[in-house]
Amino acid sequence: MRISAVCLILLLGLTGCSDQRAALEIAGSKHSLTLIRTQGFFWEKSAKYAIVATRMPDCMRKHTLGPGSANTRIEVYSPGNDAWILKQGKRMFVVETRTCEGFAKLEAEPEGGMGALLGAFQLRNGELAFVAAKPGDAPGNSAPDQEK
Repeated sequence: MRISAVCLILLLGLTGCSDQRAALEIAGSKHSLTLIRTQGFFWEKSAKYAIVATRMPDCMRKHTLGPGSANTRIEVYSPGNDAWILKQGKRMFVVETRTCEGFAKLEAEPEGGMGALLGAFQLRNGELAFVAAKPGDAPGNSAPDQEK
């Protein structure tokens, strides 16, 4: 009976902590934004998110976005000048890849606009992926088959 209990505890330990990553290649794999989604246990309804801005060999930096829904969708916009706006529900962040140092939470949409919608990081068949926007996609609609 003890061996069964130990096996069950070990099995439960194996089901914990999911770490998924998806990348948006801007100019090949050396210039990219990579979203990291960490979830404590598969049944939790929230996850922690971070973005890694990379422009190798010059810079690479990880920035914390904070917690969000486990199946949140994060849209990526390109306003120009190697800056990228990430929209997670009502929260928005700006990150840059010139030095990879710049990162800030936005309180409102920038006066110059969000820029072109590139696509969104989202779950597809249980896996985190970047889904490119199709021509004519409106914000919030770049992938109608996202998981709920």
